[in-house]
Amino acid sequence: MKISRGLAALLFILLFQTTLTAEYLYKDDVVNNPKFTKEIEERGADLYEKTGISLKLVMIRDLPHGVSILEYQDKILQELTGPSVLLIFAELNSQIDISVNDTSLYKYFKREQVLSPVASKAQAYAMAIIFARSFDDFKELSADSGGTILPLLGAKAKAGEVTGKYAASMFNGYIDIAGQIAESKGVKLKYGNGQTGTFLLFIVKIIFYGILLLALAMYIRKKLYERRNK
Repeated sequence: MKISRGLAALLFILLFQTTLTAEYLYKDDVVNNPKFTKEIEERGADLYEKTGISLKLVMIRDLPHGVSILEYQDKILQELTGPSVLLIFAELNSQIDISVNDTSLYKYFKREQVLSPVASKAQAYAMAIIFARSFDDFKELSADSGGTILPLLGAKAKAGEVTGKYAASMFNGYIDIAGQIAESKGVKLKYGNGQTGTFLLFIVKIIFYGILLLALAMYIRKKLYERRNK
C-alpha cells in the first residue's frame, strides 16, 4: 500500500506530538533501557491522567560546566507547562533533587522523606543513638526516615550492575512520589500507589542491621576482653 506524502507528513506530526506529550522520562543519558523507559512512561501517564500533575524524571551523566543542579532544573521547569514535578539525578556529580514549577505541589508529597538517606524508622533510631550529640539531635535524626532513593543508590553494586542500581533507585523514588500524589488526590493508580521496591529496601535494611550487629558484637567482645585482662 502506497502512502501519499500528505498522509505520511500527517502521521509524522501525530507521532511527534504523541512523543512530546508522553515523555515522562524527560531525559535519560544514564540508563538507556527501553523496558525502564516503558515503565516510567506508563506510570507517568497514569498519574497525569488521574491527577493532572506531570511527574518528570531526568537522568544525566554530568551537569554542564559551571551550572548548579538548581540552575539546571530551573531551566527545565521553564520548559514545562501545567503542574509539574521534576525528579533529577546527575550521576557524575552524585546529586539528586526534587523540584516543582508551582510550590503548592509540595503539599501532595513529602520531599524530605523521599530524599532521606535512611530507609526505616528502626534504622533512623539506630543512627540517632550512634550519632546524636544532644536530645534535639536525637529527635531530628530519629524522625529522618522513609527514604526511597538514597538507601538503594548507596548500596554496593557489582561491576556491570551499576546502571541497574541507578534504574532501581530512581524508579523506586519515582513511584513513591507518584503514589503520594495519588493518595493526596484521593485516586488509585493502575499500578498501585507506590507499593513496589519493597524487596530491594528490605535487602538494604538487612545489610545495615548486619553491619550494626557486627559492630555491636565487636564492641561487646572488646569490653569483655578488657574486663578479663583487668
